[in-house]
Amino acid sequence: MTARLMLLLAACLTSPLFAAQPGSPADVAQYEWLTVTAKPEKLDRVHAWFRAHRDDVLARHGGTNLAFLVPVGENREGRFVCLSRHPSSAAAARFRRDVQADPLWAPLDPAAQGPDSLVAQVAAVRLSPTAFSPEFTPSRSAEPRVFELRTYTCPSAEKLAFLHERFRNHTMKLFAKHGMENLVYWQPVDMNDSERKLVYLLAHRSVDAAKESFTNFRKDPEWLAAREASEKKAGGSLTEKEGGVVSEFFVATDDSPLR
Repeated sequence: MTARLMLLLAACLTSPLFAAQPGSPADVAQYEWLTVTAKPEKLDRVHAWFRAHRDDVLARHGGTNLAFLVPVGENREGRFVCLSRHPSSAAAARFRRDVQADPLWAPLDPAAQGPDSLVAQVAAVRLSPTAFSPEFTPSRSAEPRVFELRTYTCPSAEKLAFLHERFRNHTMKLFAKHGMENLVYWQPVDMNDSERKLVYLLAHRSVDAAKESFTNFRKDPEWLAAREASEKKAGGSLTEKEGGVVSEFFVATDDSPLR
């Protein structure tokens, strides 16, 4: 009897009714923002590992390499970012499992010891594109660029919908008007308070150009009207007063697909 019940359950779970439907979270492409913190004096070797193994480890296990980034400035913490894309949530999970099991990944295992151990910490954040995100195809600019990762935290999950609406209908257009390039917008999957967060990536000519663009954006009458209307509709600010907006600037490495 137990065996028959198990067979019946298996048949149900594999039927079309239980399959991921187009547009469902399991069917949507997923991104991984992988931050590697190198051990002292080993950041160059981390760079070299990603140059050497982007194809025989990362791409071989199904990841599409989109960008290799480091923070603007001194980078005292020794951080290195690898941004990749996967066709689905299941593919992303399979990629992470297979990469970590690959013997070539051993130098990037924080638990490893000895002279070949390169990293102190590895942190991965999974991200799903929002419905209004542009199609993200990495490109190389002839002119230098910096990339700004911005993370917004709303006071509640309900207000995130109003924030999405404001970006879709107003903010993205105004960013472009003021010289900022919209690259990709994400809903985080496994960050703290993911249901209250919006994460997105912009491109600028420089950090100073980004600051100038945002100064002009914040003074734009269309933005002021859009913000007022959205906050009135939502019943208050759409971001937390403390730490509601976090900005980080990055530059691409020489071998990054996104430059």
